[in-house]
Amino acid sequence: MRSTRTFIDSGVLIAAARGGSEQSKRAMNILDDPSREFASSPFVKLEVLPKAIFGRRWHETEFYNAFFDSVSLWADDLFSIVELANQRASEIGLSAMDSLHVAAAISAGAEELITTERASKPLFRAKEIRIVSIQS
Repeated sequence: MRSTRTFIDSGVLIAAARGGSEQSKRAMNILDDPSREFASSPFVKLEVLPKAIFGRRWHETEFYNAFFDSVSLWADDLFSIVELANQRASEIGLSAMDSLHVAAAISAGAEELITTERASKPLFRAKEIRIVSIQS
């Protein structure tokens, strides 16, 4: 069976790590899905790890590190990612971080980007990759 290449944005990781909500359950269902192969980038790490470490939220820090250890597709050509992000942000009105996530997901060969954003947000204007929200 072929795996779905999935880029997880930081909001999904935060929801899963903190638990206690329907959104966190949906996030964990995705993260526990054996039919997925995960992609990530240094931008996602930068969004989640420093605050968890600074706040001494060790359980959350361990959760993030376990996820990053499981990532098999890394978007690490930062210059190319930033160039593509700038282009996409200019063309479809994405915020800086959303454009970096879209560009990183494309760079890593992901088929979908899972987010906590609502479908009405500009992120859903990206057409090169399927955007899926765990928002209810």
